[in-house]
Amino acid sequence: MTTTELEIIKALAEEGNMRKAAERLFLSQPALSQRLQSIEKEWGTLLFIRSQKGLEPTPAGELVIQYAKEAIGKREETVELIASMADKVHGTLKIACASIVCQAWLPQVLKDYVKQYPDAKISLMTGWSSEIVKALYEGEAHVGIVRGQVDWKSRKTYLFRDRLYLVDREIKSLDELKDTDRPFIQFKSDSNYHMEIRRWWQHHFNQYPVRQITVDQIETCKQLALNGIGYAILPSITLTGDEVVNKVPLLNNEEEFELTRDTWMIGYESTFSLKQVEAFSQIVQKHAEKMQRDYEY
Repeated sequence: MTTTELEIIKALAEEGNMRKAAERLFLSQPALSQRLQSIEKEWGTLLFIRSQKGLEPTPAGELVIQYAKEAIGKREETVELIASMADKVHGTLKIACASIVCQAWLPQVLKDYVKQYPDAKISLMTGWSSEIVKALYEGEAHVGIVRGQVDWKSRKTYLFRDRLYLVDREIKSLDELKDTDRPFIQFKSDSNYHMEIRRWWQHHFNQYPVRQITVDQIETCKQLALNGIGYAILPSITLTGDEVVNKVPLLNNEEEFELTRDTWMIGYESTFSLKQVEAFSQIVQKHAEKMQRDYEY
C-alpha cells in the first residue's frame, strides 16, 4: 500500500463517515469511494460495511486498519530519526503534560522553545499523570511532565517542588478549619493528589469537611476561593502572589514540614536522542532550576 492509501484507510476508520473522510483528505466523495474500492480489490476483501450509521470496519478491515496505523507511525518515527541526524532542530515535539503545569508553568517554557527553534512543531496533550504515562507507553508522546509519585523505569528527571497552600478570604490559620462551616472547594485531579490531601486531613482533624464543592478545573476552584465562596487547597505553582487572599502553608504539626508537590519530566532514554526532545529537555531544566531557586528563597 502507498502512503496515500494508508492515510485513506486511517481517515475512514477515524471518521467513520465517507463525507468527513473525503473533506479531511481533500478528495471528492466519488473519488474517495473509487479509491476505497481499489484498495479493497487489492486486499481481495471488503474492508468497510456501508450503513446508515456510517462506515463499520469488517474483521478483515480491522486488521488492515491496524496495519495502516502502524505503518504510518513507523514512517513518522523514521522521518523524525532522519531529522535528528541533521544539525537543525525540527520535526514534531510531542508533549504530554499535567494540566496544572501546562496552565501555570509550561507556556513560558514553550515561548523560549519556539523562539529558539522556529522550525520545530509542537503537539501538546494534557491530562492526569496516569494518562501521561499511558501516552508514553503507547507512543503518543515523546516526553511527559507529571506530578507526584509516578512509577517510571526509564529516564525520570526531577524538575521542581512547590508548596501546598490553604487559600481563603476569611480563614487565616489551619486551626480555624476545626470549627468553620465554610465549604471546601476541590478540583478533579489524579488519585495520588487526593490521597495525599486526605491523609493530611485525617492526620489533623477528626472528620473530612461536611460541606464540599467539586469542580472540573483547578482554575475554577481558584476563582471560587478568590471570590470568597469557600476555601481551597492549591499548589503554589497556580498562585501569582498578587491574589488578595490568605495563603496558609499546609504543615505537619509534629515535624513542622510543609506539604509539597513534586514535578518530574519522564520519557524513554532513546527518545531523548531526538534533537527536538533534547532541546526541549534543556530548556525545561533551565526553567526548573529557576523555579527551584525561587522555592528555596
